[in-house]
Amino acid sequence: MHATANPTSQISPVETIAATRAIVYRTRGQQHGPITRLMSPSDLGEHLKPFVFLDLFDADATAFQGFGLHPHSGIATLSWSLQGDMGFEDTSGRQGVLAEGGVEWMQAGGGAWHAGGSGGSERLRGFQLWVALPPALELAPAFSTFLAPDEVAQEGPARVLLGQYGAAHSAIPAPASINYLSVQLKAGERWRYQPPAGHTVAWVALGEGDLHAPEPLRQGEMAVFDASETAIEFQAATDCVFVLGSAVPHPHDLVLGRYSVHTSREALQQGQAGIQQIGQRLRSEGRFD
Repeated sequence: MHATANPTSQISPVETIAATRAIVYRTRGQQHGPITRLMSPSDLGEHLKPFVFLDLFDADATAFQGFGLHPHSGIATLSWSLQGDMGFEDTSGRQGVLAEGGVEWMQAGGGAWHAGGSGGSERLRGFQLWVALPPALELAPAFSTFLAPDEVAQEGPARVLLGQYGAAHSAIPAPASINYLSVQLKAGERWRYQPPAGHTVAWVALGEGDLHAPEPLRQGEMAVFDASETAIEFQAATDCVFVLGSAVPHPHDLVLGRYSVHTSREALQQGQAGIQQIGQRLRSEGRFD
């Protein structure tokens, strides 16, 4: 079953949204300079897997140069820019600048290194998400995919960063039954999300503006919904932009390394060996000390 699209509608400020799927947890995360960590594998990620990590970044590019080359294994990262162009580089040989609204998907598998930061814009704002990979993919060869803003499929107010919503499909091959949407609503608009069958994991994070879901949420907050397949009702209190994730639960353990998430200790050891080999090559090329 696939989600059915529902157009947005204008409603009166005095109208209220009927309570449907309830919020069971909310957080503003932990701020580290221009980065706010809303979820990590050792806390909310354990409950929301396959979603295991979420950063909201908001940086003045003159003071924040981004992240240099660093490794991952066992996961995929999805970076989406709400504002500003993103520079990117990874050990698959890809590098360049992704325009505002574009998407970078880096499936690390058995090991990869990447870097990112401002692509020349004065301000860079957006989200980076980590997705835990299933056993069949957690040690597979790494690859990356980049979508320009006009290549991101859209249905109504929702842009499909990963998965499917209505008739819109992401060009990125999702590793499991996952939807990850960016949604833009004007003040007073209402939108209803009916998750696909089995998507009992669901959460929302607000990048801009204020929202009711149905409880009030403010810019920078993340909210977790109860484990069900019930639809989620949203009403914009102001013009707002948010990301929404829903998925079938990841049925595997999370075995953690510093930059890695795997399903077993053996897979973690193989993934860490893979990123160490790449690191040795990068050092021999003089990429870092």
